[in-house]
Amino acid sequence: MRLGVLGPAQGDLPALARGAQRLLDEGHAERVLYVAEDDALDRVVEGWAQRLVGADPTEGAVFERALRCVAATPAEIDAFVASERARLRLRLLRSLPPGQRTIEILDGRVALFVFDKAALDEEDVVAASLLVFGKSSEPLIQRVGARTFFSPGPIGPEGGAALLDDGQGGVRIEVMNARGAVTAREIVGPAAAGPGVRVQGGSHG
Repeated sequence: MRLGVLGPAQGDLPALARGAQRLLDEGHAERVLYVAEDDALDRVVEGWAQRLVGADPTEGAVFERALRCVAATPAEIDAFVASERARLRLRLLRSLPPGQRTIEILDGRVALFVFDKAALDEEDVVAASLLVFGKSSEPLIQRVGARTFFSPGPIGPEGGAALLDDGQGGVRIEVMNARGAVTAREIVGPAAAGPGVRVQGGSHG
């Protein structure tokens, strides 16, 4: 699985949108999770959906939208289908439930996602191999014993977006800056060797 992670937008919705689109289009993320306690990604997704299909982009209105195709040309029907497929793709973008946590299984390991790692108790930490949190002033990858703590940092010039890829003999973490360049990389698991690597100048990957 290739799981995208986005840090808090801090009010910068255009930058959040660019990060989300880059994770989907260039990072080929199968899902993207926003680890923050606001509705910024929901607002971005709603705006995209409205531009794609109109003022009411909800699933319940799909049949009403389809009625426009009754007297449509083949090209118009193709455009309708394409816009609805693009709308459905937006389901890949999810926000962390406010005040809650999410668990994913990556490379057979428990990965725990939370906004504030201070909210975790000892039982949470013991159960997880990878702990991903959003509340951080900068990107961070830190090993503590058998566990790795990771934050993509807030959306901004130096971070805010990351890919977790469990298809590399472990879980590969790549932090990306606003230009899509990789600024830090770590592999959690058997293939890991030494601390996280800081990538000077970044590289597209």
